[in-house]
Amino acid sequence: MQTHNLKRKTKNKKVAEVGRGGKRGKTSGRGTKGQKSRSGHKIRPEMRDLIKKLPKLRGYAFKTIKKYFISSINVGDLNEIFSSGELVSPKTLVDNGSFKIYKGKPPVVKILSGGEVTKKLTISGCTISKEAKIKIEKAGGIVK
Repeated sequence: MQTHNLKRKTKNKKVAEVGRGGKRGKTSGRGTKGQKSRSGHKIRPEMRDLIKKLPKLRGYAFKTIKKYFISSINVGDLNEIFSSGELVSPKTLVDNGSFKIYKGKPPVVKILSGGEVTKKLTISGCTISKEAKIKIEKAGGIVK
C-alpha cells in the first residue's frame, strides 16, 4: 500500500463549495456594496460623536457640580452701610440692597479685610477672613 492509495475512515463533513451554490460564495453573507461589505470595515459608535461635541471639564467629566456664587464684601463697606451694634448677615445684606437673592436664596457671603472698622458689628452666617475677624474684634464686634 502506498500513501496515494490511502482513504480516510470518516467522511469530511465540510465540503468547500465555491460559487453561487455554496454557503460562503460571492458576497460571503455581507450583503452588497458599502462600508460594511468591505474587509477591515469599522464603524465608529454613534455615542462617540455625542461625546466629542461635549466640552471638556477638568477632573471627572460627569461628576455633579454644585454651583453657588460667593459674594464678597469688605469690612470698610460694612462700616459705611451699618450702624454700631447692628447684625450683619446675608439676609440683612440683601435687605440693605448690597446683594441680590439668587434662585430664592440669599447668597453665600464672605467678608474680606479691606478698609477699616470703627463700629461694633455682630456678624453671623457669613464666612470671614482671618484679618477681617481680627479687625472686627479689635473694634469691639462679635463674630458668630
